[in-house]
Amino acid sequence: MKAYSRELTVGAALVLLMAALVLFAPNFFEAQPFISRLASQMPALVAAIGVALVIMTRQIDISIGAQFGMCAVIAGTAAAAGMTMGVAVACALGAGAVMGAANGFLVAYLGLPSIVVTLATMVTWQEVLRLWQKGRMIALPEGVQWFGMSQGAGQAAVITIAALLLASAAWAMKNLFAGRHIYATGSDAEAARLAGINPKAVTFGTFLGMGALTGLAAALNLVQSPQIQPNCGDGLELKAIAAAVVGGVAITGGRGTLWGVLLGLMLLANVNPALTHFHLPPYWEKAIQGLVILLAVGADGMRRRNGRKNK
Repeated sequence: MKAYSRELTVGAALVLLMAALVLFAPNFFEAQPFISRLASQMPALVAAIGVALVIMTRQIDISIGAQFGMCAVIAGTAAAAGMTMGVAVACALGAGAVMGAANGFLVAYLGLPSIVVTLATMVTWQEVLRLWQKGRMIALPEGVQWFGMSQGAGQAAVITIAALLLASAAWAMKNLFAGRHIYATGSDAEAARLAGINPKAVTFGTFLGMGALTGLAAALNLVQSPQIQPNCGDGLELKAIAAAVVGGVAITGGRGTLWGVLLGLMLLANVNPALTHFHLPPYWEKAIQGLVILLAVGADGMRRRNGRKNK
């Protein structure tokens, strides 16, 4: 239980928030608005899974929002040109994988700091989007929205895809060598190397995987709107990193669960709707989210200090 103390704490906070909403704002749980809010968070969940894997290897990627925007515009352009939905999704996945691989190569094989690399690529992709689209939105064909299904069926499909991905990734992190290699690399890359693990390959693979997941997240966002905005990824990097850190992924690497990422995202995502239903000023959202993140990071610091004292 101690190993999952952060996840349990975040889960308890989420339950308390939901209980308060049940008591004081029961209309928050009306079926269609609730499902719509849940579906709207699924792209961020998929992106947060990728970010969490990168952080677990003791790296960081702040270019995910710009990557998301690039993938969305590329997929939207393909769909608007008359290509099938499958081709548009493949374009998003491919573009994300290429951008993730570029980051991974620079970090893993050239040894450059991930914060510097991803800051540079973030600015690069943002400028490419700005020059390419010049702020223009991309109108999508009718068959793209909700995969050509009804809104209810499309929302169910989006939620199901994200849930299956989360469950599969969480299982893999616990039961497959690939997941154990990620934890080992993040805990101590040199010790992992001596144990026969290739930390460079693991780091490269997590960045590549994160890029592909960003492409999938962009595709899940694509089907929820009749048009695509070039800046649709703005702020996603902060949201994804915050969900991972609040959910128990140690910023120093080597620790965390993907179920915790889900809890962290749901807790942070429900702050704004809760404020609305409690008739509180919405500008408190960022302050509350910042406080939650600060408490999470502080808890990590205390845990590391206590661990050193007990050695």
